Amino acid sequence: MWKNLLLKGNNIIGLDYLINEKNLVGKIDLIYIDPPFATGINFTITDERTATISKSKEGKVAYSDKLTGTEYLEFLKQRLVLLKELLSEKGSIYLHIDYKIGHYVKVLMDEVFGIENFRNDITRVKCNPKNFNRTGYGNIKDLILFYSKAKKPIWNEPREKYSEKDLLRLFPKKNEAGRRYTTVPLHAPGETVKGKSNQPFKGKLPPKGRHWRTDVATLEKWDEDGLIEWSSKGNPRKKIFADEREGKRVQDIWEFKDPQYATYPTEKNHDLLDLIIRTSSNEESIVLDCFCGSGTTLRAAQILNRNWIGIDESDLAIKATKEKLQNINDALSVSNVEYDFIELQN
Repeated sequence: MWKNLLLKGNNIIGLDYLINEKNLVGKIDLIYIDPPFATGINFTITDERTATISKSKEGKVAYSDKLTGTEYLEFLKQRLVLLKELLSEKGSIYLHIDYKIGHYVKVLMDEVFGIENFRNDITRVKCNPKNFNRTGYGNIKDLILFYSKAKKPIWNEPREKYSEKDLLRLFPKKNEAGRRYTTVPLHAPGETVKGKSNQPFKGKLPPKGRHWRTDVATLEKWDEDGLIEWSSKGNPRKKIFADEREGKRVQDIWEFKDPQYATYPTEKNHDLLDLIIRTSSNEESIVLDCFCGSGTTLRAAQILNRNWIGIDESDLAIKATKEKLQNINDALSVSNVEYDFIELQN
């Protein structure tokens, strides 16, 4: 029986614990991490009551981001090597990073996971445009590097709803009932020697060098059901209705802005994690976040019926994560989220 895990401590020790004590080598289907961005500063708590965090030098350190350059890359590599060991053959890793260090991290991930397993460099729009004075363009995005462990990772094709502009562009026609649709050719390249896709349909053969996309009996049924539109020249085309489509394919620019009133400095949009987890894991997969921060990954995994593991050494992060998991119970009226909380010895 699986029980979710929240580990408090250095994540190197935590990953070693998962490998050697929990025997989870090759068992993790999805890893999402949002490590420090090599800013060279510490983030401190300036208001204990509201957990307000700033870049001020005063106050209690919430989390440290002092490592930069090659020291930072070595810090990250040590963890990526262990994460690869834990990842299953159908597993994927998403690493969230910013534009200043991200390209160096990509080279590092190519080395650890293999450039052949690179899937996407996803641009994430994180905020509204800024009007700061600077020599350079405004920065409103960061990036997510997506790699798989091997050739055939878990992939549940994500779709997003059509916008009004999409509907007008992609489905420009309306039928008598007001349903939006477009039409597509009923023939495809290549002649068929066998089968029933090169026979006459309503006395008409497909153009030379092409064949019907399906057999004539199916074409007859479509026509009977009003699913074929005939042009003024007598050419048949299949009707495709917008309300029968699942939506459009998700592209590699995502607009998931940071929460306006975050409880933790690196807190990410819940919908961002929801998309990643739905796409690259299945129910009962194990999802791991070893920089779990405020626990958004764990919350999304719990709601989507995934198993999860979170690791962080910050007192504030553990507190925020526990509160976020408790809020699932309050918001969704579900039974208590069960997990083991373990404090690791450094």
